[in-house]
Amino acid sequence: MNNFNKTILGITAVAFTVACGNDPKEKVATADKKDSTPAFDISQIDSTIHPCDDFEKFAVGNWLKDNPVPESEGRWGSFNVLNESNEIKLRTIIEDAKSAKAEKNTPLQQVGDFYTSALDSTTVNELGFTPIKPLIANIDNVNDIQSLVETMAETRKFGSGSIFSNYVGIDSKNSSQYITYLSQGGLGLPDRDFYFPKDEKGKEILAAYEKHIAALFTLIGDNETLANENANNVVTLETELADYSMDRVTQRNPMVTYNKMSIEEIQSLCPSINWKSYFAAAEYDVNQISDLVVRQPDYFKNLDKALNNTSIDTWKTYMKWHLINDFSSNLSIDFEKQYFSFYATTLSGVTVMKPRWKRALSKANNYVGEQIGKLFVEKHFPEESKQKVLDLIANINTVFKERVQQLDWMGEETKVKALEKLSKFTYKIGYPDQWKDYSAVDIDAKSLIQNVMNANYYGYKENVSRLGKPIDKGEWGMTPQTINAYYNPRMNEIVFPAAILQPPFFNPDADDAINYGGIGGVIGHEFSHGFDDQGSKSDGDGNLSDWWTAEDRANFNKRTAKLVNQFNKYEVPGGNHVNGELTLGENIADISGITLSYYALVKSYEGKEEPALIDGYNYKQRFFLGWAQVWHGNAKDDFLINQVKTDPHSPTRFRTIGPLSNLVEFQEAFGCKEGNMIAPDSLRVKIW
Repeated sequence: MNNFNKTILGITAVAFTVACGNDPKEKVATADKKDSTPAFDISQIDSTIHPCDDFEKFAVGNWLKDNPVPESEGRWGSFNVLNESNEIKLRTIIEDAKSAKAEKNTPLQQVGDFYTSALDSTTVNELGFTPIKPLIANIDNVNDIQSLVETMAETRKFGSGSIFSNYVGIDSKNSSQYITYLSQGGLGLPDRDFYFPKDEKGKEILAAYEKHIAALFTLIGDNETLANENANNVVTLETELADYSMDRVTQRNPMVTYNKMSIEEIQSLCPSINWKSYFAAAEYDVNQISDLVVRQPDYFKNLDKALNNTSIDTWKTYMKWHLINDFSSNLSIDFEKQYFSFYATTLSGVTVMKPRWKRALSKANNYVGEQIGKLFVEKHFPEESKQKVLDLIANINTVFKERVQQLDWMGEETKVKALEKLSKFTYKIGYPDQWKDYSAVDIDAKSLIQNVMNANYYGYKENVSRLGKPIDKGEWGMTPQTINAYYNPRMNEIVFPAAILQPPFFNPDADDAINYGGIGGVIGHEFSHGFDDQGSKSDGDGNLSDWWTAEDRANFNKRTAKLVNQFNKYEVPGGNHVNGELTLGENIADISGITLSYYALVKSYEGKEEPALIDGYNYKQRFFLGWAQVWHGNAKDDFLINQVKTDPHSPTRFRTIGPLSNLVEFQEAFGCKEGNMIAPDSLRVKIW
C-alpha cells in the first residue's frame, strides 16, 4: 500500500466456530468468549492443511476454493469483496445526487451530472470520436519538432499522455517548496520490458498490442493497410523510447532520479526542444522555473536523437494513437470495447466488462472523487473510528520506538536520527480537514468526454499553479472512499482514507486481535515505509538525506538482500517469478508491519489477564488469522504474470505467507517445529 494509486477491496466480519490448540488440526475445548464482535469466519479454514506448511491454505483455504475469480475481474479477494459493498453505498449516494435538483457547481450537482453523463450510452455512442476531432486536427497542423511538443503539451492538459511528463511536486531535497519535475513517458504498454519479450507469452502480448493499435486507427476511418502501417510505426517508435527508458527497479531509488538542473542545462541536454517556449505552452509561469528535477537524464538525452531521426509524420501518427487510446474508454462503445479487449482481456485475463453503472461509478470516482468523498463520509464514517485508529497508531508508534532502541545491528547515532524521524510522523485519518473547492469545474449531464476534459484541465492547472506557493500540508493523495492507505515521504505522513476503516481491516466492535492483524498490520506497514530501503533515504522533514552511518546501512542491506532472495523464489504461472528487487519496499513494509502490530497487541495486554480463547484460538493465533483474512485472494494467470512484471506489490498469496515464514512469533503461536513454510534460521529475515 504505497503512495497514491490503487483500487482494492474486502469482506464482512463473521463469528469463529472451530477450535485449535497447539496442533490446529486438533479440536480443543472452548473457553469463555470475550464480549466482542468476532471478525473471522472460521468456515474459511481448511483444517486438512497444517498452518506451518501453508498458512494461507489453512487460514482461508475453503474461501479460496469457494470463490473463483469472476469473469469481470482479474483477481478476487478481500479487497474486492469490500469494494463490492462499498460500491453499493456509493451507488446510493450517487443516484441520490443524480435525482437531486442541486444548485449548479455544488458537489451534489457535479457528482449527479457527471454520473448521468457516464451512464448516457446513447449520447456517448452517437458522438463516437467527434469530441476529440479538434485535438486530432491540432495534431494534423504540426509541422516541426517545436509545434509537436507544444501540441503534446496542449493534449496533456486534457488527459492525453506525451513522450514525457511534466508536473509540479514537493522538492525531494527541499520539502518547504514545490519544484517542476520532468519524467520519461510515451509508452502504451505497462512497462519498457514488454517491448523486448523473452518468451512466447511476451511475444503474443506485443503482437496483440500492435493489432490493438491498428484496430483503433480503423475505428477513426483509416483503411486496413494504413492502420497496419500506422500500428507498425507506433510500435517501432515506442520500442526505441522503451530502450531509452529507465527500468522500474532503478526508478525506485530516489537518489538516482533526483537530478536538479537549470532551464539552460535541460536545454543543453535536449536542444531539439525550446524548453522555455514549451513550458509557456504548458501554461507554467516560466519566471517561477529557476530549476527543475529531471528524473531520467539519459532518456531526455536520447529523446533528442529520436526527435531528430524520426519523421514528423511518424510522430504525428504516434500522437494520434496516444490521444485516441487515452480517451477510448470514454468514447463510444466500439472504442471502449477495443480498449477493454487489450488492456483487460489480453493483459489481465478479464473477459467480461462490468455493467454500465459500475463503469460510470468508476469514472465518477476518478474525476469527481473528492466531491463524492464529501458525501460518502457524511453518511458512512463514524467519528469514533478515528479515535480508535489513533489509539492503534499510538501503540504501534511506542513499540517501534522500543524496538529501534533494542536493535543490535544499528548504532546509536543512527538510532537517534531514526527516533527523531519517527517523532515527526503525522497522520491523516478518514477525510481531509478542509475540502477543496471544485466549483470552478464545469460539469453537466450532456457530455461525458467534455466533463472528463474539464476535470483533467482543472487538475492540471491546479498542479502547475503551485510553483512559488506554500506547501499544502492538508492535501490528500487519495479520496476518502478509496480502500487503501499510503505513506508520503515528502510530508513524512501516513494517510488512512475512511473506506479502509471497515472490515476486514477494521471493525470498532471486533476482537482486538483481529483488528491488530488487519488494520494494525496496515498501520505498521505504512510506518515502516518511512524506514524501508528507499523511505530510509529521507529524513523527518521529508528531505532526501543520507542520515545512516555506512556500517548501519551495510547491516540493513544484508538483511534486505535475504528478503530479495526469498521473494525471487516465489513463482507464478508460466515460470515467471516475483521480482524481489522491485517488490523490496513493500515486502519490507509487510514483514515489519506485522511484527510491529504483533508486539503492539502483546503490549496492550501487559499487566492484564490474557484474553480468553475464541472458539479455541488464542489471541496470538487470531492475530495471524486476521492477517490472512486481509490478504487472501485468487487471481487469474494473466493477471499474475502482468503483476510480477509491473507491480511493486507481491501477489497476495506471498504477502500472506512470505512475512510469516520469517517470524518466530508465528511458529510459537501455532506450535511449529518445522514445516514447508518455515524459513531456516540461516535464511530468516528480521529487520525491525
